[in-house]
Amino acid sequence: MTEPDTFELELGSLRKPALLAGIVGALPLAFFAVRDPTQFFRSYLLAYVFWIGLPLGSLGLLMLHHLTGGGWGFVIRRLCEASTRTFVLMALLFLPILAGISQLYLWAQPAWAAEPHARFKAIYLMPSFFGGRAVFYFAVWILLGYLLSKWSLEEDRTGDEEQHRRMEMLSAPGLILYGLTATFAAMDWVMSLEPRWFSTIFGMLFIVVQVLSALAFSILMARKFSDREPLSSVASPGRFHDLGTLLFTFVMLWAYLSFSQFLLIWAGNLKVEIPWYLSRAYGPWAGVAVFLIVFHFAVPFLLLLNRPLKRRKHILAVVAGAMLLISLIDVYWLVVPAFLPKAPTVHAADVAAVVAIGGFWLWAFAGQLRGKPLVPLGDRRLEVVSEHGR
Repeated sequence: MTEPDTFELELGSLRKPALLAGIVGALPLAFFAVRDPTQFFRSYLLAYVFWIGLPLGSLGLLMLHHLTGGGWGFVIRRLCEASTRTFVLMALLFLPILAGISQLYLWAQPAWAAEPHARFKAIYLMPSFFGGRAVFYFAVWILLGYLLSKWSLEEDRTGDEEQHRRMEMLSAPGLILYGLTATFAAMDWVMSLEPRWFSTIFGMLFIVVQVLSALAFSILMARKFSDREPLSSVASPGRFHDLGTLLFTFVMLWAYLSFSQFLLIWAGNLKVEIPWYLSRAYGPWAGVAVFLIVFHFAVPFLLLLNRPLKRRKHILAVVAGAMLLISLIDVYWLVVPAFLPKAPTVHAADVAAVVAIGGFWLWAFAGQLRGKPLVPLGDRRLEVVSEHGR
């Protein structure tokens, strides 16, 4: 059996269980959609916000790599490209959220429009404008992902450096577009769950969570396929060390932004701002907050300071897998208190939604890897990266 056949079999072993998980999760989720629509929409939003972070974070990493040219990017570039090609699926999976606007968002209720401050936000927070903005976000993300993937594969076929220049030139304005659209999407889909509250840091915080999740997932996949040619030629201990260092950077950035947001709201002590933290940092929810401080920052901070750990890809993959799971808990802490401010509760629909959307997304992701080399073979910098891998 040839190596490509073996790789296809390995992808099949990932796709089939993922599709099965998606179907198994979708069945009870459909039951909840009929039996308890409110809970269905809440659980669906939680799962969707987490899983959309993987292609979004991958898009940011991809453009960052094209601008910096770091050797770390050659290990995960094709993984990120495959991830960005799932935006069409995620756009389709967004439709239930559009259908559930009136049950998810307070601003969609007629009573909210009568509140004194509502008139200043009513124009922006309209269901039709909400949906229109979502269409624009997905159009931008799909176009950026499509062009970057198209030019990358063209570079493989032709070896033309013009394709590399195109990707580099697109990535500079693309990062700006990504930052703006991802920020406004976080405001629309999550921050507006509590329309009386606002934070100028919230969008950036969500972007960091997305990139952190995508990087952790990419490290996991790079470890899985690191023994396969041609990825094995660049997936050296030195490159995994670079990826571990980048993961460490985003852990630090997450802690900095999280503390900055808390400090500014605590210092301001404004009536419209402090309730958001009162429901998340006190009472039963405080345990989740402490868990995130310890395991989203303190523990990975200490682990990722260790150079030998980052050079051992199997250990780094374990840390990355844990960070991916903790990022899900972080999204849970950001989203669910808007519905359940008194105490955290994990509903069966939450688990079903995470499994269903995650299964379908992984199935689509693995499908996008088929028939394509795991590294950009047409990029002339690849030889230098392979020779200088530490």
